[in-house]
Amino acid sequence: MHSPRDIRAQWVQTSAMTRNTKTPNWLEISMDAWALAAESNMVIAMRMGSMALGGPKAVSEAERMVSEKVAANMALGLDLMTGKLGSSPEAIMSGSIAHYSKSVVANRKRLGK
Repeated sequence: MHSPRDIRAQWVQTSAMTRNTKTPNWLEISMDAWALAAESNMVIAMRMGSMALGGPKAVSEAERMVSEKVAANMALGLDLMTGKLGSSPEAIMSGSIAHYSKSVVANRKRLGK
């Protein structure tokens, strides 16, 4: 089964010839958001499964999850306030999705082992 990232990569590859601009468009942003949502749901399901078993691993995973979320939100807020994400709505949305995607992909890979 292909991951949402694989499906997104295939879509980008096939649609690359039609794009003339570096600024992300709303279709690309919506595809990225869809991939992030699908992958996030995979991570949630994997975490729920491991936490349902209980024990020390479940406690450490819950603590890790909360600390990751706080750190990610603080970093994104700082990027937004300093203008690192850009000034257009498209750039801000695209940058925000990319920001969260990094940790979601890393968590999916880590939990999938």
